[in-house]
Amino acid sequence: MSAMPEALRTAVALAAAGVPALPLLRGKLPLGNCRSCKDGACGGRPNMKTAGPCRCPAPCHAWAAATSDPSILTSPAWAPAWREAVAVAYHPGGAGLTVVDLDEAAAVAWAQATLPATRVVATTRGEHWLYRGAMPSRNAVRPGVDVKSRMQYARWLGPGTGRLADLPAAVRALVVKEDTNPAPGGLVSSVPQRATWDRTVATGCRHNERYVLIGLERGLALVRARTESGAGSQAFGVARFLAAQHTGCPGPCGLANLGERIVATAVSVGVPEPYARRAVANGLETAAERTA
Repeated sequence: MSAMPEALRTAVALAAAGVPALPLLRGKLPLGNCRSCKDGACGGRPNMKTAGPCRCPAPCHAWAAATSDPSILTSPAWAPAWREAVAVAYHPGGAGLTVVDLDEAAAVAWAQATLPATRVVATTRGEHWLYRGAMPSRNAVRPGVDVKSRMQYARWLGPGTGRLADLPAAVRALVVKEDTNPAPGGLVSSVPQRATWDRTVATGCRHNERYVLIGLERGLALVRARTESGAGSQAFGVARFLAAQHTGCPGPCGLANLGERIVATAVSVGVPEPYARRAVANGLETAAERTA
């Protein structure tokens, strides 16, 4: 009996830990659909967005073929793929994980300044940051940054180092797509009423009023400048930055009022109000999470 290929041994070990695995061939690519399954003829594997029965025993369907069943991984139908495998991949979403794939040094620096610390796996060009929790996947959410979870695979490069953290709002916010701002005339929502910020709503703030209002106006100017695209993302960043300035205050600091000002400004340049509110809420929450 021939020895088990190294890639298969790794996959079986992952499966024992409940992590769905699959082989990667030359070019670090999974197998595409076989002739029997092409064009979605079989309905897809269980992890596909559109689930359906599949009688094909081969490891086709790319990332959706990932399995934690050792009897499938070691089956004769999978043996040819393991003989050709050059690496092993896993399905993060199937393991209840999200991978923030950082492909360059600048992306790593951004994550270190923005995201909560978590388990980190070194890659050839950057790092994988792993979080507990699954979410939609999307590539190029920022320069050099992909989010891999429910409908993607990630290459297995070892368990990494550091304590695994829960999936933060800052990562979820990355996949909210906002290519362009809708024309202001087409908005369904009206501009929210202008909220005020003063000592009556910030009785526990350690900053003086001038400091807070100057910082707010500078942030609002950044949002107003995004007249064509990106105002929602800018609103998220402004909310996160302003909230971070108050993490050392005993509180309350009237952050909800500051948030209302940011929402109103984002809506005024064409961001739908529900999106603006979600972006600002995520920004305020992210600042709190980083402090915790």
